[in-house]
Amino acid sequence: MSRDRGHVTARALVLSLLGGLALWVVVGAGCLFFGQVPLAAGQVVRVLTGGEAPSVTAGIVLTQRMPRVLLALLVGGGLAVAGAAFQALLRNPLATPHTLGISAGGALGAVAALAFGLPAPSLGPLGPVQFFGLLGALVNVGIIYMLARSRRAISPLKLLLAGVTLSLICSALILFVRFVSDPHLLVMVDRWLMGGLDVQGFGGVASVLPLLLPALALMGLEANAMNQLALGEELAVGRGVSVGALQTEVFLAGSVLTAGVVSVAGPIGFVGLIIPHAVRGLAGPDHRLLLPLCLFGGGAFLAVADTVARSAFAPTEMPVGVLTAMLGGPFFLLILVTRLGEM
Repeated sequence: MSRDRGHVTARALVLSLLGGLALWVVVGAGCLFFGQVPLAAGQVVRVLTGGEAPSVTAGIVLTQRMPRVLLALLVGGGLAVAGAAFQALLRNPLATPHTLGISAGGALGAVAALAFGLPAPSLGPLGPVQFFGLLGALVNVGIIYMLARSRRAISPLKLLLAGVTLSLICSALILFVRFVSDPHLLVMVDRWLMGGLDVQGFGGVASVLPLLLPALALMGLEANAMNQLALGEELAVGRGVSVGALQTEVFLAGSVLTAGVVSVAGPIGFVGLIIPHAVRGLAGPDHRLLLPLCLFGGGAFLAVADTVARSAFAPTEMPVGVLTAMLGGPFFLLILVTRLGEM
C-alpha cells in the first residue's frame, strides 16, 4: 500500500513539473504580447520565431519584455516557495518572508545605497543597490538566527517575534534615511520601496539564479521532512527527523532565496502568502507537491500581475508591488479571521 502511494506521488510530481513548465511557457509567452508600447501580435510572433530583423520592436521584446517576464517567473516562484517553507517551519499560516523581517533588511540596505550613493565592490551583475540590498537582508537573517537559536533547535516563537521586531526597526531606519536624504532622491527611493521588475537586459535574472537555484534544491530535498515537521516536532523526531538541523537548513535556504530576490526586485509582498494557501487548497499539504506547484504558480501569478501593472495604466506604470499588496492585504485578513474563527 505504501509503495502504491509512493508511486502515485512520484507520478503526480512528474505531472506537476511538466504541467508547471507548460504553464510558465504559456504565461511567459503570453505576457510578451502586452506592455506600455502597443505591438501587433504578428510582430511579436516574428520576433520570437526569428523572422523579424533587428529593429525597435525586436529590442522591446527581447531586451525589455522577455527579461522582465523571466525575472517575474523566478521572483514570484521563489517568494511562493519561501512562504510555503516558512509556514511549515513555524507551523503558522501567516508566516511569509516579509513577516520574518528579511525583506525589511534588504529594503534598508537598498534605500541607503540609493539615498547616499554608497559605492559597492564589483560582484558579478550586482550593482550598488542590489549589493547593499542583499547585504542588508543577510545581516537581518544573521541577527534573527542568533536571536532565535537555542541549544538544539530554533524557537518558532522567537523567530517570528525577532523577525517582526527587526522589521519594525528597519522601517524606522528607512524613515530616518528618507528624512536626511536629498529630497530629489525621494521619488527614486519611494519607487524602489514599492517593489518592481523594471529591468533592462538579463542582468537581474543572472543575479537571482546563483542564490535561487541552490535554495530551491535544498528545500526540495527536505520536502518530506517538512511534511513530518508540519505535524509537530515530537512526531517528526519520532520518525527520525533531526528537527534542529532541518529548521536551520529551511530557514537559511528560504532567507537566502528571499534576500536574493529582494535585492533585485524590491519588497514585493504577499506572493509568499497568497500562492501557498491557494496551492495547498487545490493540491493538499504534501510539500513534495506543494513546493514545485508554488514555484510555478507563484511565478505565473507575478508575471501576470506585472503585465497588468505595466499595461493597464499606460503610458504610466504601476509598480507590481502595489498591485500584489492590494490583492494580498484583504487575503491576509481573510486568513487571519478564518484561522481565529477556528481557534
